[in-house]
Amino acid sequence: MASRARTGIGALAAALAAAALAGCGMPALGGTDERKAGGPAPVQADAKAECAKIAAPGDSRARQLRGMWIATVAGIDWPKDPAKPAARQRAEFVKLLDTARAMNMNAVFVQIRPNSDAFYPSPYEPWSQWLTGKQGKDPGYDVLAFMLKEAHARNLEFHAWFNPYRVSRQDDLKKLAPTSPARRHPDWVRKYGTGLWYDPGLPQVRDLATRAVMDVVRKYDIDAVHFDDYFYPYPESGDFPDTASYKTYGQGMKRADWRRRNVDTLVESLSRQIHQAKPWTRFGISPFGVWRNATSDPAGSPTSALQSYDDIYADTRKWIQRRWIDYVTPQLYWPIGDKRADYAKLVAWWARQVQGTGVQLTIGQAGYRVGQDATWKKPAELSRHLALNARYPQVRGDVFFSAADIAADRRGFASRLRADHYSRPAVPPPVQGRGGQAPPAVQDLKARPDGKGVRVDWRPSQGAASYAVYRVDGKRAGCAPVDPTRLVADVRGGGILDPSAKPGRSYTYYVTALDRLHHESPPGRGATVTAPEG
Repeated sequence: MASRARTGIGALAAALAAAALAGCGMPALGGTDERKAGGPAPVQADAKAECAKIAAPGDSRARQLRGMWIATVAGIDWPKDPAKPAARQRAEFVKLLDTARAMNMNAVFVQIRPNSDAFYPSPYEPWSQWLTGKQGKDPGYDVLAFMLKEAHARNLEFHAWFNPYRVSRQDDLKKLAPTSPARRHPDWVRKYGTGLWYDPGLPQVRDLATRAVMDVVRKYDIDAVHFDDYFYPYPESGDFPDTASYKTYGQGMKRADWRRRNVDTLVESLSRQIHQAKPWTRFGISPFGVWRNATSDPAGSPTSALQSYDDIYADTRKWIQRRWIDYVTPQLYWPIGDKRADYAKLVAWWARQVQGTGVQLTIGQAGYRVGQDATWKKPAELSRHLALNARYPQVRGDVFFSAADIAADRRGFASRLRADHYSRPAVPPPVQGRGGQAPPAVQDLKARPDGKGVRVDWRPSQGAASYAVYRVDGKRAGCAPVDPTRLVADVRGGGILDPSAKPGRSYTYYVTALDRLHHESPPGRGATVTAPEG
């Protein structure tokens, strides 16, 4: 994901206002509502009944992962200005999260190790320069802990984004902090292009990347470990200078095969260690959108573009087939009908690769390209992408690069996405093959009129990580199936305020419980209420 300058701070003002009013998907209000409200007494569901004969809402096309990348390298998305006080930086991050919820997204992908540095206190690497302007300088708070708390308060999944091999965007080791592993082990580092890279062929480098990732997995309640497309650097002038490590560790392999094995070794080892430490923590990768062209390999895609297999030594197709990853998010940053890499043909190709593997497919979308060149002048292009995705049941969502572009809403593309595809919140699809089970059905469901809408509360369900609140029109007796398209909120707490209920209308609310891997319980007994007038 290339860095780039940004100008302007657009906002989805209308959507933000709607989200603030509706409360759908925003942090749950406290368990006890202290506001006074007149009207009928609350309606309480039968606390002993669990609606055992009613099936859980189950997996469906309505369940999607919807996310955006928050890039920290060079302040692409955040922090925009490392000179600003920490409180100002925190407020800017919260604003990005509120934008995500206003868009009815349910995940953020936050870059926490952009250049062999850290957005958290690390025993291995210095604090990131992008926080304070100086690598190694303590920002005065645990940035990752803060980001996690704020994301989870909004029921946004937090995918911790690591760059395993990139050291610096400039090529002078002396400009790095003295505590940087690159300064302490200059023999691990290679100059290539305009920057510095760790040599993936060195076992010590793979060990450092693994220790950095696993330190976060063990210490923090992240939802997933995330890598992007950077493994070996993209080709520039000359070959990557790894002759010494190849001679030592190549074992007679062709250099390209050896490089792929180096990356495979890291991916497989990390997958195993992550799932051993915390089975509910996923491991996902967002590779370059073309594995191989069909002209190079009959199994490849009908494209004529750079190939991750050959050019950056990332055998993404193998990672899917071996189930080393839980999800793959190919960066399909081309428009529909592109002559070299047609978005429509690539979606079809990736859908075939994940079929029957248990690996979830989400698509990386190029929000940053909207309005930037002639090909992307049409604000409806990304909306067309999501409409096309709906033809493929294997596609389980989309992730947008990046947060600043969603907030800027150039040419109204983000507002259009929300209107066309994200008008309601969504629960992420269940993760298969990693254990977990649906929590018990929710009990003690209550719904009552509130001065600003309808207040819905329930007793927390054991083992639940989050809850889905569904609303159907009219009065429904007891148990009833729940339509996933009727989702009005997804929260981590034990209650919501729903001000979107129309005055004088009767509704029945149902709540389900979900575990960390999004296995969903059957609905408990519904609670019927009439929304207050005026």
